Amino acid sequence: MGSRVAPLGVLLASGLAATLVLGGCSGGGDTTASAAGSATPSGSSGPADPGPASGPASGQASVAASPYLPVPDGVELTAQGSELQLGDDAVVAYRPRQGTIGALDLKVTGLERTTFARSFQGWQLDKATRATSPYFVHVTVRNVGDTDLGGKPVPLYIVDGHDTLIESSTFASSFKPCPSTPFPKKFGHGDTVKTCLVFLSPRHGDLTAVSFRPSQEFNPITWTGKIAEADAPASGKHHRSGKGSKRHGGSKQG
Repeated sequence: MGSRVAPLGVLLASGLAATLVLGGCSGGGDTTASAAGSATPSGSSGPADPGPASGPASGQASVAASPYLPVPDGVELTAQGSELQLGDDAVVAYRPRQGTIGALDLKVTGLERTTFARSFQGWQLDKATRATSPYFVHVTVRNVGDTDLGGKPVPLYIVDGHDTLIESSTFASSFKPCPSTPFPKKFGHGDTVKTCLVFLSPRHGDLTAVSFRPSQEFNPITWTGKIAEADAPASGKHHRSGKGSKRHGGSKQG
């Protein structure tokens, strides 16, 4: 059975876990997120019926031999197991809720490591929260399906240094360094959004990959690349507006 991360003060833990076969981050100054192998999840509550897994395609997005979910004509899904680099597109399909299929073009464009002192000025953080490592993930998303996905979360996770899938954090108020918000209220066919997602990696965990994995049967599509240092905020400016936030954490198979 999987165990859940304990609530972290104002950052409330909930989420999805997976045991993964992955490579860790390298030490030193320049850090690169790198992944290898396939994921073997446990306790996933993601959508069902992802279709058969395809073999990985390292460094490029190959087209799936056959769609794992029904998508509109002209939409060619990226093969499951594709291992991509920053800036690569993946066209994916998933079930945001029962009976509904969404199709997205996802492009992870940047990874940033930060600190609470640098980016979370004005936030009250307990000891458990400070034991996490914050990361920013920049992504461009285009809706290529027929379903309006307004208000739905961006279906991406990070893989931490403890082989756990971590959901993005959301904030009940404005967080200017990296808003980490769901899709706009209206997000229909052809709509595009550029966004930044916040991930808190438990136990000072690393970021080894960004993952699209909507269900435990799905052979994940991953992005890896160099992790930059987030810019420090302008001196004297606080980036908190309002109060309250939620951290969507992960859990690991025991």
